[in-house]
Order: sequence, then structure tokens, then C-alpha cells
Amino acid sequence: MSKKVLIVTGDAVEALEIFYPYYRCLEEGIEATIASPTVKKLQTVSHDFVDDMETFVEKPAYRLQSDISFADVDPTQYDGLIIPGGRAPEYIRMHEAMPGIIRHFFEANKPIGAICHAAQVFAVVPDLVKGREITAFPNCRPDVVGCGATYIEQSLHTHGNLVSGHAWPDLPGFMREFFKLLNK
Repeated sequence: MSKKVLIVTGDAVEALEIFYPYYRCLEEGIEATIASPTVKKLQTVSHDFVDDMETFVEKPAYRLQSDISFADVDPTQYDGLIIPGGRAPEYIRMHEAMPGIIRHFFEANKPIGAICHAAQVFAVVPDLVKGREITAFPNCRPDVVGCGATYIEQSLHTHGNLVSGHAWPDLPGFMREFFKLLNK
């Protein structure tokens, strides 16, 4: 029986951080379901650094159809969870179904992959990440620490059932570690 992975995201998800995990799952024969606040064609974005700017810029990228709304997700039907970054985590964490979805994967000890700004979602379940070790995009350090977790300086880190990474350049290692947990 094929494994099933849930990917939770929304508009303004970093394009590489949604497409890379999605297609890697499919390549491995894993069913990947993209959930968003409502079923729609999502607008992904590309974040990059340019000369003379001290932060990254955001440009529209490809569109991607989601499969299911957060309200219709039954997390018990999935073997793992991936949370891509970009700006999506900042607003999807406010959806009423998000704490329950995240809580299920932590409490069931199922693999969770959180890349870049995904750590912002953990603000809605601080009791589950308190005492954990998490890495994220460096600007998310206050979010990680604010939840009671320990921010790890490494660009890739695994602690228990949680794989976390800094940003899209870390995706090869991030997916390798996520698959190790998923295939245990």
C-alpha cells in the first residue's frame, strides 16, 4: 500500500518548497495531497536575493491546484506532513483547522517536514514544540524561540519525528531525511 503525505500550504508559498517535495513524493510512488484554506489554484512565489537589498524580494511564480480544503482534511488518513515556507505559513496558521491537523502528526509521532518559514505555523501549537530543536529561515528564529523550542543554527536538523530546514537550497537533504522517517 502506498504511503500518503499531506502538504499544507496556501497562496504565496515559496515555489521551490512546494514543487520539489510534491514531485519527489510522486517520484517515490507516494501519494501527495495539497491542502489549502480553500480548494483553488494557488499562486506560488519565488523568493530571491538581489544586489543592494538587505532582504529577499518576492516575485509571482507558477500556479498550482490544491486538492482539498483544510476543513475537509482527515489527518488520520496520512502517513506524513510537509509544511513548505514562503509567506503562506504566516496566514495558514490562523485557519481554525490548522492546530488540529498539526497536533495529530505530533501526537501520532508521524513524520513532519518544516522548511524555511514553516516554523511560523508552530505558534498555534506551542505545547507540542516546547523543548524541541528546530531550524528555520534565520529570520524565523524569534518564532521558534517564542514557542519554547531551541533554535538550531544548522541549515538542516532532525529531532524526533520533525525534520526542519533553513530554505530551498536545503531541499535535497530535507527530503532525504523526511523519507528516512517516512519509511521507518
